[in-house]
Amino acid sequence: MIEPIETDGTTVWTRERIERRVRELGEWFHNLDLNGVRTAPRHFLGDYPAAKWRTFADALPADLSGRSVLDIGCNAGFYAIEMKQRGAERVIGIDSDEAYLAQARFAAEVKGLDIEFRRLSVYDVADLGETFDLVIFMGVFYHLRHPLLALDLIHEHVARDLLLFQSMQRGTREIETVGWDYGFEEREIFERPGFPKMHFIEHRYSGDPTNWWIPNRACTEAMLRSAGFDILARPEEEVYVCRRTELNMENWDHRAVYPCRGG
Repeated sequence: MIEPIETDGTTVWTRERIERRVRELGEWFHNLDLNGVRTAPRHFLGDYPAAKWRTFADALPADLSGRSVLDIGCNAGFYAIEMKQRGAERVIGIDSDEAYLAQARFAAEVKGLDIEFRRLSVYDVADLGETFDLVIFMGVFYHLRHPLLALDLIHEHVARDLLLFQSMQRGTREIETVGWDYGFEEREIFERPGFPKMHFIEHRYSGDPTNWWIPNRACTEAMLRSAGFDILARPEEEVYVCRRTELNMENWDHRAVYPCRGG
C-alpha cells in the first residue's frame, strides 16, 4: 500500500498518489470521485452509478443517524459510502470479489470514512450474525444462479426494516393480475405478457457469463412479495424500496427450509 503523507498527524492523499493507487487497483466498475480523481471516467454507462443514484436518492432518508446499513455486492463501495455520508452509524459492505473490496477499502480511506468491508457471498449472510435497518441489494440479483434463495436468506438473516433493491429487467413492464390458484388445465394465463416471468441466460448476455436470470417487472415484484418484502415505492423503473414483513407461514409453508436453518 502507498504510504500517505503525514501533516501534523493528519493523513493527506495527494492527487498523484491517488491516481497511482487507482491504477494499481485495476479496472473499476464504480466511477468514484476521490478528491477530484475519477476511478472510471470512461465507463460505458457514463457517470455510473452516481447518475443512476441521483434518480432515486430522495427515496431514502437523508439522515441515517443511528441506523445500520448492509450493502450486499458492494463493489467499490459507492452506496456504502453514500450511506455513511448520510450519517449511518454502522455500515458494512460485502462482496465475493477481493479486487472490488480492495478498491472499496481504499476509497473509504481516502474519504476518511469508517466502513467495514468483508469478503462474503449473499448466500452466507447468516455468518454476519446481525440484522440491519437498511439492506442494499443493488445490481446483484440477476448475477445469481439462485436469486429467490438469496432473497429468502436476506429476509431471514439480515433485513430488519428497509430493503433497497435493483435488478435489470427485460420483457414487458405490464403487470397481469394473477389469481391465487389455477386449475391444471389452465394454459392461457402463462401466455399473457404481464404474467411473472424469468428469462434464463444459458450462455452470456452483454458479454457477461454471470448474467443468469433476468426477470420482467411482474416477476421482480412477485418475487419480492414472495420473500416477505412489501413494496413501498418504485422511484426508478428497476429500483424498489421495500419493507420487511413477517410471512404468514400457513400460506408459505412451501418455502425453502434452508434459510431457516442458518446460524
